[in-house]
Amino acid sequence: MKVHNAQTHSSIDPSQLPLEALAGNTKLSDEEKVGEVSRQFEAVLLRQIFQDIRKPVLAPKESDATVNGIYSDMINNQLADSISRSGTFGLARSLQGQLSRQVLPQAQETLSPSPKSS
Repeated sequence: MKVHNAQTHSSIDPSQLPLEALAGNTKLSDEEKVGEVSRQFEAVLLRQIFQDIRKPVLAPKESDATVNGIYSDMINNQLADSISRSGTFGLARSLQGQLSRQVLPQAQETLSPSPKSS
């Protein structure tokens, strides 16, 4: 899930950064970081779901277990990343909204004007 923000000053695609390099990157806004972490979490969850779904359905023969395991992992990874990047699953979007409210409260305060006293 890509976060499009008019205030974005970076030309870096957060999805191209490893997770450990994301937090310390000064060229990305906090909102972009939260969005990418949410997307990556969704992808990890989808990988686990696909892995559990494929076990009983595609039980390999003894001799093919290693090869099938490698290909199944590759398919699971690509499928999970594709679904996560498309944003159609929706978990990343929900998680990003929750994290933005909890982790970035100062950003929310600056976006919403404070009520004026009369």
